[in-house]
Amino acid sequence: MHRFDLRVYYEDTDLAGIVYYANYLKFIERGRSEWLRALGFDQRALKEETDTVFAVRRLEADYIAPAKFDDALTVLSTAEAVTPARLVLAQQVLRGEERLFEAKVTLVALNAAGGPTRLPKPLRDAFAALV
Repeated sequence: MHRFDLRVYYEDTDLAGIVYYANYLKFIERGRSEWLRALGFDQRALKEETDTVFAVRRLEADYIAPAKFDDALTVLSTAEAVTPARLVLAQQVLRGEERLFEAKVTLVALNAAGGPTRLPKPLRDAFAALV
């Protein structure tokens, strides 16, 4: 499991001071990017050295409670499944212990031209060890 902490800025909110729904997707994207970095993978290097990029193939999301301006939030990310070309992750956004948002995200590996490819073995092995 990976933990990424963030704060809600004014720009993340609507006129009522509540986080705009699409910004949760940005929050969990940041959580995934920082998790890769913590595991020792640089997305730019993956693209340059292995011709591999990631795309969201499927996302199921539940909005449970609103986050508000200046809230301290945590994104928790957990690997659920790994295949040669796909990662399935569970992600949650919390305010303290309160669950605000959760998503199940399926990521696929693509080459830089947008065609399907396999995950680089070191990355696949790192995530397989977490399932």
